[in-house]
Amino acid sequence: MEELHLSRRYLFTSESVTEGHPDKICDQISDTILDTLLSQDPSSRVAAEVVVNTGLVLITGEITTKANVNYVNLTRKKIAEIGYTSADNGFCGNSCSVIVALDEQSPDIAQGVNTAQETREQNSDELFDSIGAGDQGIMFGFACNETPELMPLPICLAHRIARRLAAVRKTGDLPYLRPDGKTQVTVAYEDGRPVGIDTILVSTQHTATIGDITDEAAVQAKIKEDLWTAVAEPVFGDIDVKPDKETRFLVNPTGKFVIGGPQGDSGLTGRKIIVDTYGGYSRHGGGAFSGKDPTKVDRSAAYACRYVAKNIVAAGLADKCEVQLSYAIGVARPVSVMLDTFDTGKVDDQILLELVKKHFELRPAGIIHAFNLRNLPSERSGRFYQDVAAYGHFGRNDLDLPWERTDKAELLQQAANNLLSAAIV
Repeated sequence: MEELHLSRRYLFTSESVTEGHPDKICDQISDTILDTLLSQDPSSRVAAEVVVNTGLVLITGEITTKANVNYVNLTRKKIAEIGYTSADNGFCGNSCSVIVALDEQSPDIAQGVNTAQETREQNSDELFDSIGAGDQGIMFGFACNETPELMPLPICLAHRIARRLAAVRKTGDLPYLRPDGKTQVTVAYEDGRPVGIDTILVSTQHTATIGDITDEAAVQAKIKEDLWTAVAEPVFGDIDVKPDKETRFLVNPTGKFVIGGPQGDSGLTGRKIIVDTYGGYSRHGGGAFSGKDPTKVDRSAAYACRYVAKNIVAAGLADKCEVQLSYAIGVARPVSVMLDTFDTGKVDDQILLELVKKHFELRPAGIIHAFNLRNLPSERSGRFYQDVAAYGHFGRNDLDLPWERTDKAELLQQAANNLLSAAIV
């Protein structure tokens, strides 16, 4: 008797936020501090945390560096760049209070990072055994072939809409928009593949009136009309799955969004870890990225996981791939490496795992070297980490990020073919 196949249909949702969101203000200030310190002293140890509230910025954490930085001026400049330039907005880079309370890195942590366990025990004389992991922890990386970015469709669309929301504000196309905003996209899936756009949600801060439009309902109607044509609709150009007449488009569901930014809600570095990664589509190890120098494997190893997963998918060896790494503080080599293709692999996962171990350098010093994470590219004028502090650290085709390159895809494909050929013989 033939087995009856019932397709599984479900909805999956991911969100993003704009650079003016309170938490993202903090992430960007933290990473601007990191960029500036590394530009002057590439060996800086940085764990910069930021808190914002109405009229207040607090910079705290642990920093060990030879760099000379004016943290107050740096913070004010970044806030203005984001768009908070007037007290009328409830928060202004020129007038907010900036408090700096920084310590140096703990010497107990530093000794394990400066000299890895492998070197202390004289187990190796390799250069990449020289740096120990800056903390224990687990990191995940993911890739799939749902979008040109090799990212899950919901988070890809949420980021695209958020970035465009900021773009039309900055160009003046929609001058009534203000910096704070959130986006959310719900995608319909069938048998694990996206088949429709169920809901698009945009919440954006705005002026109380638009030109001579003062009625709240009329203001929201105008915003909704403009956001569809100028923000939401254009992001689907190279996406196969598009909105249709059944797609819901929700804008500012509370009825208005005039009070926003740090005036509306406090912000904190590292509180948008799902926005920063895969929108909840893949697992997360729990560690945030922003404000951390690359000896912190929460950041650098998560980038390495993405690099591995993306090259496997780009090589056509799987439709989806998730990679996990784990580390012990002060130890260079990963404690564990895991790979899962969710039954989409074209070769056995164990074969892929062996290829990963052979062809990817996963010790902190090796990751830092491979991605050049300490020496910031001169063509970016000292901007590197701050540019990924909003709109996601992955799938950023607008930036030349080393962990987004697929330069090992061909190597992996050939290696896998060679193993399969040898097995047949």
